[in-house]
Amino acid sequence: MSSLTVTALTKGFGATPVLRGVDLHVPAGTLTALLGPSGCGKTTLLRLVAGFDDPDSGTVAVGDRVVAGGPGRGVPARRRGIGFVPQEGGLFPHLTVAGNIGFGLPRQQRRDGGRIRALLELVGLDEALATRSPHQLSGGQQQRVALARALAPAPSLVLLDEPFSSLDAALREETRAAVAAALDAAGATAVLVTHDQAEALSMADQVAVLRDGRLVQLTDPQTLYRTPQDLDVATFVGEAVVLDADLHAGAARCALGTVPVDGPRGDGPARVLLRPEQLRLSAPAAASGEVLARVGGVDFFGHDARIRLTLADGTAVTARLDGAELPAAGASVAVTVRGSALAFPASAGTAALSA
Repeated sequence: MSSLTVTALTKGFGATPVLRGVDLHVPAGTLTALLGPSGCGKTTLLRLVAGFDDPDSGTVAVGDRVVAGGPGRGVPARRRGIGFVPQEGGLFPHLTVAGNIGFGLPRQQRRDGGRIRALLELVGLDEALATRSPHQLSGGQQQRVALARALAPAPSLVLLDEPFSSLDAALREETRAAVAAALDAAGATAVLVTHDQAEALSMADQVAVLRDGRLVQLTDPQTLYRTPQDLDVATFVGEAVVLDADLHAGAARCALGTVPVDGPRGDGPARVLLRPEQLRLSAPAAASGEVLARVGGVDFFGHDARIRLTLADGTAVTARLDGAELPAAGASVAVTVRGSALAFPASAGTAALSA
């Protein structure tokens, strides 16, 4: 497998710019998720890498080989050594599972069948499925077959364009885990396009966040969640509590009381970010300075729950608790904050990445 390097890539359609100078490096053997709302340029970037479209400027290199934007004509898609898994799998309905997987293999390997059996095992499918037609498979099985077909010729790079979007929640999680395990076992270099934050954070070695055709942050999932580049990224990659605050001596005075702030910050107005899981609830103790809230509602998810709160000054916030002991709607609770907040400029917005 090879690395992928995209340099100063631009693309527009008519007078509408779609990509605006994107730089991206995907190390060999890793999975990078392209994350962003519809229309941010994710799929366009994937198509330029695959060779389905040509860039207006910039280059695409797979390993040391420039495949687009270099001197002369770009390398055709079929000669780039790139595997592609589309949204719906794109299996050939007239071929069996074995026929689909072996479609890009030399005739001898198709006849022998050893490579096809190995790929079925790699993606977690029973060998008995080899003779079935695509319509006899579940959606998750079809996506695994599509991945096996993409991996069959040992490509330098595998591209996945929202491959789980059509699956229901339970099947999506199961298929996602199987695909991630197969890519890892194959040592594949992969790029996954998604608008699902949980998918990007759970699967990827690094996440590239696109906004309005630009790459605004590229980092590992934990860093992205804990120290986002700006409030727009913060609110896009997870639930967030964003409050107006006044900074002084490394702490923020806000509707939730005085909260320590990470990193060196000057004094003055700011907006602070907390994650809902940082909020802790308890029974009111009538203590001086206690922050009180009324429970507006509880959204129960089994393993945890979202608690909608209204503070005494009317500010609405959300807490995230485990599902064991939950307050009732209408109850009065005391709110405390665990850990520190991130501070951003007072003028920072939170709308540009809304899906």
